[in-house]
Formats: sequence, structure tokens, C-alpha cells
Amino acid sequence: MKRDFLHNKSILAIDVGNTNVLFAIISASGIGKNFRLSTVLERTSDEYLTSIIPNFLDNDETKDIQDVIICSVVPSTTFELKRFIKNIFKNEPKLIGEDINPDLKILTQRPEEVGSDRLVNSLAAYKLYGGEKIIIDFGTATTFDVINKEGSYLGGVIAPGIELSLDSLDKATARLPRIAVKKPNLIIGKDTVSAMQSGIYWGYIGLLEGIISRIKREIDIDMDVIATGGLASLFFKDSKLISKVDSDLTIKGIAYTWNPSLDIF
Repeated sequence: MKRDFLHNKSILAIDVGNTNVLFAIISASGIGKNFRLSTVLERTSDEYLTSIIPNFLDNDETKDIQDVIICSVVPSTTFELKRFIKNIFKNEPKLIGEDINPDLKILTQRPEEVGSDRLVNSLAAYKLYGGEKIIIDFGTATTFDVINKEGSYLGGVIAPGIELSLDSLDKATARLPRIAVKKPNLIIGKDTVSAMQSGIYWGYIGLLEGIISRIKREIDIDMDVIATGGLASLFFKDSKLISKVDSDLTIKGIAYTWNPSLDIF
């Protein structure tokens, strides 16, 4: 609740993904300034310091941060990141999955295997939009997660992300060029690049809509679909099955994991 942010206090939410690390300050006004770094496995605490302090945090802002919460799917980065946080803020950050956990039931055979990013996304989707939802996260992998009307986590689907698909084409073929992800003007490509763009773009639309439709058919509920991640807005334009895009869903989920009673978003 907003009273948790009395005296101009805030929290620092850190989302560590396979491609990027996102730092975001959250206060009573919601999500404030943020900063993104590429995920580098060998980055030291000193390197975090030289990247973040001059470009993101100043001394006044560090004084106002009352807690730091990390959601990480890259365990090898966690030690140095926690070390950096402890040096700057003089206390231990809270790691989701170890120190705190999202407040939702996990109805899978092996709950411990579900990634913390998928759980915080599911928690945020339930808190903000209600139950019976499919949550799609366009990351290094594209994940589909399902929650019921009580907000319990039912399971999901993990598919290769678009960049992984592009990497495979680039590495496995000698004559195909590296391309950017964009919507082509026509389905039928008139040259190699447009043919590849059509295959990636419309092929991914087919993957999205095929999996969404099969999930709905399996559960027998026409549930809404919430999308997040870097390419969510691009595919939202051409998929009628995606109901809403929330690019800050993971950061909001980290905040809700810290305090499920927040009412700032």
C-alpha cells in the first residue's frame, strides 16, 4: 500500500534476464526511472558500480531506496550483483525464489522448476487484470503461462525466442544474411531478405496463435492474453488473440512479490 512508501522512500527492482538486466525505481508514483544493461556473465561488482552509479543512481536516490529485490533467471550473475547491492546500500537484497516468493499457488508437478520471472509475471497479471489469463513473455525464450480464476499458476509452454530463431538461421546457413525482425509488406517474399522476414514474422504469428488456441481448447475457457517483453507490441498489431500489452509486467510482478498489497499501478 502507499503507506509503505512514506517519507519519500522507494524500492529498486532488478530483472535479470538472459539478454538484459533491467533496473527500475518504484515509488508511490509507480515505476520511475530505469536503466538497462546487457547481461554479461563475467561482470564484476565493480563493473556494475561504474556502469550504474554515473548513469542511473545518484547519492540522494540511493538514500531513498529502502529495499532491493532481484528476480534472476541467470544464477551465475547473482553473486556479483548481490555484492554490488550490498556495497552500495549496506544491506542484503532480497532474491525472489530464495528470500521471498510470489504469493500464488503453483499447481505443477515440480513447482521448484518454474522460473521466477514466469511467476512474477503471473502474479502481476492476476493482481492487475484478474484470473483466467494467458501471459506471454517475449524474451530469449518465448513463454506462455496460464493462471486460473483464483490466480493459481497452472503451467505453460516454453518456445524458442525470435532472436534464437534468427541465430539458428544465421549460424546454420552459409548464404542467408542476418536480418532484423520486422513485418514485411507481403507474405510472399520477392527476395531473400523479405522471404526470411516473412518466415520469421508470420511464422511467429502462427506459433503464437496456434499455442494460444490450443491452450484455450485444452482448458475450455476463452481467456484473455496479456503480453510483455521487447517484441510484444510488434506482434500485438497482427494477432487478434493478444488482448493487451504491458511492457512493465515483470517489474510490477517483482514489486507485488515484495508487497502483494501495493496499489500504485
